[in-house]
Amino acid sequence: MATVVHCLYCFEVLSASLQERDHLALPQVEDLWARFQTREEDALKETLHDESDNLDHDSEHEEGDDLMSEPDEGQEDLLAGEEEPQAAEPATNKSTLQLPSISRIQASPSSASASSTPSSISASSSRLGLDDSSSKTSSSTSIFSFGRRSQQPSPVVRDDRYPLFVTWNTFSGRGHKSLRGCIGTFEPQELSSGLKNYALTAAFDDTRFAPIDASELPSLATHLTLLHTFTPCAHPLDWSLGKHGIRISFTHQGRRLGATYLPDVAVEQGWTKEETIVSLMRKAGWTGRSREWRTIGDLRAIRYEGEGADCRWNIWREWRDWVDRIGEASKDKDGP
Repeated sequence: MATVVHCLYCFEVLSASLQERDHLALPQVEDLWARFQTREEDALKETLHDESDNLDHDSEHEEGDDLMSEPDEGQEDLLAGEEEPQAAEPATNKSTLQLPSISRIQASPSSASASSTPSSISASSSRLGLDDSSSKTSSSTSIFSFGRRSQQPSPVVRDDRYPLFVTWNTFSGRGHKSLRGCIGTFEPQELSSGLKNYALTAAFDDTRFAPIDASELPSLATHLTLLHTFTPCAHPLDWSLGKHGIRISFTHQGRRLGATYLPDVAVEQGWTKEETIVSLMRKAGWTGRSREWRTIGDLRAIRYEGEGADCRWNIWREWRDWVDRIGEASKDKDGP
């Protein structure tokens, strides 16, 4: 399952490469992200608790003011000559506030980013907001002890292997998304090395684009897609829009050609399945007319599914600044 941690790791690797520093390992990112989330949950609970106390305090003051108000003229004799009736206790209905759970970022459900789409169109969806405020673009690797563990157990990093694609997009000040690089592999990869290799390859070696540079970091978003469930199609249209990615191969002018679109490309572009196949064939190098695609006798297709996750720069930046702060605190505590 693709997770936000995997996307944070892609940002960590890219940022470290541009800044010529060592990057944190994937298990470290797993552990630190869990601790960061626990910190935010605790801060929210404390804030809601303080607000609840303030509401109760204000309610008590209002009730007290009502009891001490001056009696009107018609009540003065009764209050002076009669035994004062016992006042009923004011009800103190304390507000019960339900504490929401923190989930700053969620993995995308079973959809995937557009991969290897034409450079004139955007790729994968990125579902998190980008803070347009000024962001730092440099960070040094903090050296600190991992001995002080949080009470929350660290996520277990399994030695799973997946075919994967890493997509980089940029967002303009007006929120326009543009594909900046997307490269992956159908060969199963161990996640730590696979994420590192393809995060950098997509950033620097996608021949459709110039390499990403440090000035672009604040506008970046990444989308990771882990692929699974590969099934040969009975015919080139034997797949479902929005659910399946499609990989084709065919012979053209004596050469075997092939290309792929990840699961949500066709939906994002508003294509029908037939339009998707034609676009995919052209991407692979086919030069025929659109209506002639059915004449390609050896056209083969494989459908597959993908699990995706998204993350934008401002989320990684906030988390990484926190990592640096606790690293400095640790160094101060441990001494030189």
